[in-house]
Amino acid sequence: MSRPLYRGLSGGGRVGGGHDLFDQNYKVKDSLENGFGHEATCSGRVARSRPSLTFLLLKLALVIVTTLALSGSLYWALSISTSSPHNIYNGYRRLQEQLVADLSDIGELSLGKARLKELEFCPPEYENYVPCYYNISESLDLGDHDTPIEYERLCVRESAKDRGCLILPPRNYKIPLRWPSGRDFIWKENVKITGQEFSSGSLTKRMMVEEEHISFHSDSLMVDGVEDYSHQIAEMIGLRNESNFNEAGVRTVLDIGCGFGSFGAHLFSKQLLTLCIANYEATGSQVQLTLERGIPAMIGSFASKQLPYPHLSFDMLHCARCGIEWEKNDGIFLVEVDRLLRPGGYFVWTSLMNTHRSLRDKENQKKLAIICDFAENLCWDMLSQQDETIVWKKTSKNKCYSSRKSGPAVCDRSRDIESPYYQPLNPCIAGTRSRRWIPIEYRTPWPYQAKLNFTELDMHGVHTEYFSEDAANWKSLVHNYWSLLSPLIFSDHPKRPGDEDPAPPFNMVRNVLDMNARFGGFNAALLDAGKSVWVMNVVPTSGPNYLPLIFDRGFIGVQHDWCEAFPTYPRTYDMVHADGLLSLEDHQKHRCSMLDIFLEIDRILRPEGWVIFHDASPLIEAARSVITKLKWDIRMMEFDGNSDEKLLVCQKPFFRKQQ
Repeated sequence: MSRPLYRGLSGGGRVGGGHDLFDQNYKVKDSLENGFGHEATCSGRVARSRPSLTFLLLKLALVIVTTLALSGSLYWALSISTSSPHNIYNGYRRLQEQLVADLSDIGELSLGKARLKELEFCPPEYENYVPCYYNISESLDLGDHDTPIEYERLCVRESAKDRGCLILPPRNYKIPLRWPSGRDFIWKENVKITGQEFSSGSLTKRMMVEEEHISFHSDSLMVDGVEDYSHQIAEMIGLRNESNFNEAGVRTVLDIGCGFGSFGAHLFSKQLLTLCIANYEATGSQVQLTLERGIPAMIGSFASKQLPYPHLSFDMLHCARCGIEWEKNDGIFLVEVDRLLRPGGYFVWTSLMNTHRSLRDKENQKKLAIICDFAENLCWDMLSQQDETIVWKKTSKNKCYSSRKSGPAVCDRSRDIESPYYQPLNPCIAGTRSRRWIPIEYRTPWPYQAKLNFTELDMHGVHTEYFSEDAANWKSLVHNYWSLLSPLIFSDHPKRPGDEDPAPPFNMVRNVLDMNARFGGFNAALLDAGKSVWVMNVVPTSGPNYLPLIFDRGFIGVQHDWCEAFPTYPRTYDMVHADGLLSLEDHQKHRCSMLDIFLEIDRILRPEGWVIFHDASPLIEAARSVITKLKWDIRMMEFDGNSDEKLLVCQKPFFRKQQ
């Protein structure tokens, strides 16, 4: 296990050049009074009063501490006449710092058990708990269901009073292997599988289950099949091979029902960024296994709501036996695909229904005819059909919609919302009036598209100078973060303290979540620094929406309300980062408590995972008090000598389930 930070109210430090990172100076301020800083005990009840003897001892301790503090003050006053001005000043500073520390101890003692009480661990049935999708009572009788249960997102906000407990990992959980080894091997006990989920033999659901681990190794037939499959798609588009996807304008791919992420894992080596979405699954989750491999994924489904991504955001949508019946509901799921696709983007559909053998059935012929007719009415061109796979290309000319004889109407301005947040599915064609209507073949190719030009920034209302300043700031911050943390976890360091010398590439962090991404600057700086990470850029619904800009940079992200649960499984991110999130949420009065937010972070963070928060000093100090309940190791530091801002660095310990 890596070298631990101090638990609870630890000492402070500085981030910046020339300062001791672990300088023991800190200030303690009161928690916020607006309700954001309030937290409940685990049971939601007020802590019981202590016996009278305990109160007597507590009072005696307070008297002793106060007396010692006053004695120190008197001693300092008597020594003034014999000290030099320089020594007087230094003595005053030391006394001031000691007094603050003493008052902190007095405050903690006076609050007693209600302040210091750590949260309890959740019962075993919470092991794979996913709020908004998961019903705890159903976990006890999953074996009784002959057919899979389909879950649709339904968020009812629960406060820390309702679930004030910490989720433990499975009994035999192990820290995931480092990237890229973890892409091909995952620990079997880290995920919940029964063996029934991959018995179908689907191309994207093949793996080898061994005694301790699950293998997706490149020597297996499964990966070779994915290489041939992606090569086939490239040829159907008109390219030499999959290495030319980027030249054709393809960078971001949405993989619907991704299996276990093998398609995205292969495309990652070709500089394509693939986001997997799949329904919530109680066992054998496609999303859980994909994230365990270090591939981007989140829970999402084609049901009754729009997905939380802007229109015109993906260069390719891919569905390989994803189970969606595209011909149903008047083609509304295909309309959602069209909304997400950029002009000139590709929809790749692989289904057993498309084979010659299946098409001997008249019912399948009818279904395919409905889908092809509807695709034509969306102004899609069928480029090719081979075996099970059909590839369509979305039109690059929005004039096509006015020349159609039939098909969905074009959305009027009131219904053409750029970034809907789980709004009902819209039966009209979106994005045709957007300034972002730019064919993918005319866009700047990756990696240059990450640095948007003046015209592209102007579409998003961002000034070039501000964008450049933001990029330079993040470059400096990432350098400082790495300097601070690399002795513990990052790839720059050849060894993780406490471990034997690991095999290359020494990388301890892969899945990163940025809770308040703004322009995606943290993501860009990590890539510029050559880090082997991917970032889920989250744009809070309570702040300005720059998610379209993030997608236009070739990154991925999602809108989210941080008073609700994030659509992922427990233990899926190595690092959670937030800059200014607490200030943003503090302005939204009476939404949810700080403890609610940090409990959600604890749920999605892997054991030994890291949390970095940068915010206003009073909010960081209030957060530190809340985090003591979570049993995290904490370090608070001054930020570049700026007393108005502080940095909070935390590590989640690896708590093992009792045997």
